[in-house]
Amino acid sequence: MATEELSSKLSRRLQIEEGAEDPVAVDLSGDQNGSEDKPSTANADSELGAKLNRREELNDGQGEHRQPSMKVFNPFTEFKEFSRIQIKDMEKMFKTYDAGKDNYIDLMELKLMMEKLGAPQTHIGLKNMIKEVDEDLDNKLSFREFLLIFKKAAAGELAEDSGLSVLARLSEIDVSTEGVKGAKTFFEAKVQAINESNRFEAEIRQEQESKKKQAEDQKQRRAAFKELQSAFK
Repeated sequence: MATEELSSKLSRRLQIEEGAEDPVAVDLSGDQNGSEDKPSTANADSELGAKLNRREELNDGQGEHRQPSMKVFNPFTEFKEFSRIQIKDMEKMFKTYDAGKDNYIDLMELKLMMEKLGAPQTHIGLKNMIKEVDEDLDNKLSFREFLLIFKKAAAGELAEDSGLSVLARLSEIDVSTEGVKGAKTFFEAKVQAINESNRFEAEIRQEQESKKKQAEDQKQRRAAFKELQSAFK
């Protein structure tokens, strides 16, 4: 009976909130005889209040509906704009700053990330960064929402002076130079650096071999001169 009554109250309150029904006065005299129902009613009111607040935020355009919890997130199929190497690199960065190892980056972890990137943000700035991609309104970044930062950066959807734009620009993941599909990845930049290093080392080896050959030639000329010199003695 208590469950049915609670369900009826929740349903009616939602109807009142949506304007489908007018509120009426409530008789509180019966509450005095049912003290054991107060905790459950308080919990229900708290849960209902959270639901109503979130619905108001959605109606105001401040967020999107949560994804169904049963849905399996596959970054490689959902973010086809990025290569597998890019996504792996973003995942590595995400896990680096997920200090709590709970698969989320919260406000304090984001604060630490921005400080290490050399672009510290104010408390309000950090909250705005999360809010811009926080689709499920849990005030922290999942890996999917983290990928949205780079997707928006590559598409030019971030303001130049926004915290997220700074994060994307200062990270070692370049997805904005030539757009998403043609962008250089961090690993490609590493390969280029390695190639340049190898070329430099090759030049050094070539120079050393050249000096070694010159020293060998000089040694042979000295030996030939001594041999010629001994022939006239």
